[in-house]
Amino acid sequence: MREGGRAMGLDILEEKGVPLERQKFTWREMSGPPFSKLNDDAYTRVRTILMNGIESEALRFSHGCARMNKDLQLPLAKLRRIEQHQQTMVNWLNPPDQSPLETTIGFEQVAIEVTSSVAQSEPDPYLAQVYRFGMLEDFDHLYRYAALMDRVEGRDANDLLQGYTDIRAGRPTSVEHRAPEDELRTAYDRKTAEPLTKLNAGTIVAAEHQTHDFYMTVGPSYPDPIGRMLYAEIASIEEQHVTQYESIIDPNETWLEKWLMHEACEVYNYWSCVQGERNSRIKTIWERFLDYELGHLHFVMELMKKVERRDPKELLPTALPEPIRYESQREFVRKVLASEVDFRAIGTSFGRGRESQATLEYRKTLNADGSPSDLIAEGYRWSPGTELADRVRQEHREGRLQ
Repeated sequence: MREGGRAMGLDILEEKGVPLERQKFTWREMSGPPFSKLNDDAYTRVRTILMNGIESEALRFSHGCARMNKDLQLPLAKLRRIEQHQQTMVNWLNPPDQSPLETTIGFEQVAIEVTSSVAQSEPDPYLAQVYRFGMLEDFDHLYRYAALMDRVEGRDANDLLQGYTDIRAGRPTSVEHRAPEDELRTAYDRKTAEPLTKLNAGTIVAAEHQTHDFYMTVGPSYPDPIGRMLYAEIASIEEQHVTQYESIIDPNETWLEKWLMHEACEVYNYWSCVQGERNSRIKTIWERFLDYELGHLHFVMELMKKVERRDPKELLPTALPEPIRYESQREFVRKVLASEVDFRAIGTSFGRGRESQATLEYRKTLNADGSPSDLIAEGYRWSPGTELADRVRQEHREGRLQ
């Protein structure tokens, strides 16, 4: 799928993929070998986490749609069963020796790298600003979790990040808490928005929703008391991010229109994964599911023709846009950090330092006993080789090294 170092376009209107009746699974293949948390490229983890979120979002939407549309329940159920097994196969790629905190570090790398790529590709300047705003907050979350790893395990989070992503403070988590009225954004117009705008929104809301759910699941079981509070604090921000990103999707889209764009989003994301995957075994999974999702897309296209009597070609691009770039976004992040870290949200807009009284009062209440994210990072500054350097210093203190 590459030619001259660039990804070739995929004609999603002509490529029909694998029909639903041929999309089969066994338990053995669904629970196949995982990737290696240290030997595989970090972007294999990034892709796995993101695609698990994309599949989770597909199931979440499908159930919501079924509860509101009796006539669509059977076709939704048929497709949803396949999505369930796809998510299982993707999720089971995560290695059993990867701790919840290590997975958390991966979640934040996903949020930074994928959102940065999306922010740069987004054709709508306002929505690009929305993505940059959220990215700087996730950037700070990585810093706080890296501090937690240093605090409780004496380990360097960069072992997992592999040098692709900086570990630095962003917009401080303690000032990210906003009243609900300052978390809603202006939606794109379903009639005029470019297809890439819709694909970007679907990608990021899926990633953020999965992050929220993961933190709400592992947070209560985390043994360190400050760590438990940190998960609670950042999970709250992730809920805010889900609110922000879902609000940019035009609520006037019909259920079938939304379903169609969900399937197009899955096609786009699996296609993006295929482009750069270095693990050949996992690449075959991305290729297989790309073909499956093309089948899902054409299944929904036929439904739209029958139910709404609309031509789905009016909503879809002939060729997919440039893929998500799974490569270090360090320079872009540093530039945004330098120019926009002091941006705040008020209503649907952004500006320097200006916030609503509702947000200030909400934040004051939450932080009345202090902010876990501030506490966890007291005295923490990341430096290269932290884990090895700390071990050497400890051995010097104990007289084992002269």
